[in-house]
Amino acid sequence: MKRTIKKIITGEKTSDGKGVQLTRLIGSSALDMLDPFLLMDAFGSDKPQDYIGGFPPHPHRGFETVTYLFAGKMRHKDSVGNSGIIETGGVQWMRAGKGIIHSEMPEQEEGVLFGVQLWVNLPTTHKMSEPHYQEVNKTGIPKEIRGGDCFLKVIAGKTKNGTQGAMSHDLIDPLYWDIHFSQHATFSDKIPAGHNAFIYVIEGEITVYGESVTKNQLAVLSDGHHIEIKSASSARFLLIAGKPLNEPVSRSGPFVMNTDEEIQQAFADYESGKLAKPFQA
Repeated sequence: MKRTIKKIITGEKTSDGKGVQLTRLIGSSALDMLDPFLLMDAFGSDKPQDYIGGFPPHPHRGFETVTYLFAGKMRHKDSVGNSGIIETGGVQWMRAGKGIIHSEMPEQEEGVLFGVQLWVNLPTTHKMSEPHYQEVNKTGIPKEIRGGDCFLKVIAGKTKNGTQGAMSHDLIDPLYWDIHFSQHATFSDKIPAGHNAFIYVIEGEITVYGESVTKNQLAVLSDGHHIEIKSASSARFLLIAGKPLNEPVSRSGPFVMNTDEEIQQAFADYESGKLAKPFQA
């Protein structure tokens, strides 16, 4: 069965952290969530005032964040002693689990900062798990060439040609592919039936069985097991999919749990210092 386009989202302009300008694509009024995906923000600017404030120390519990940088550098630091720099082409998949405080601050004062952050829900069985990181730089992401006009970076999941992604995740069995067309090209592959899936166009314009999606748009896909994407010129887009959890979701600010009572407990734990120890960015 073919995966076609169900809905196209243009996103909402907003800001987060300390004034970082971004476009909210999932977690917006147009698309509240796409189980297991809770939120997706795209940020990109060559104006330092749009990003320099960054994301000072803030808490999370009950979900994961996936940060992918197309350009620039971000320094991360957290309450359990982890720190490092995500650079152009690098990916970080962070499991907040039972609780973490972390910061994400630009490691630059000028130039372009450009990337996306995706929030992924955790099932009830793992919401109070230990915090965990998977990180990989651009050289560590497997690449696959499809003819002379198409190549992809396989961040998670396995392609029909057998290329295995850099990130492993047995809870939602995700696909996360960064696909590039150098000119007119066609890309086709399999997506597990039952997975929720979407496309986010970074550059250019693509078509899915004749329906167009342009730069900065997100297209929610119908269910099925096969996708075919074409472009008449150069383009770049993300193809992301994951197995839905089909569990109740209660969320408020930086916390995502199953019930309102659990959310109240998360705030109480944070305010009392039980969630994680504060630190200086």
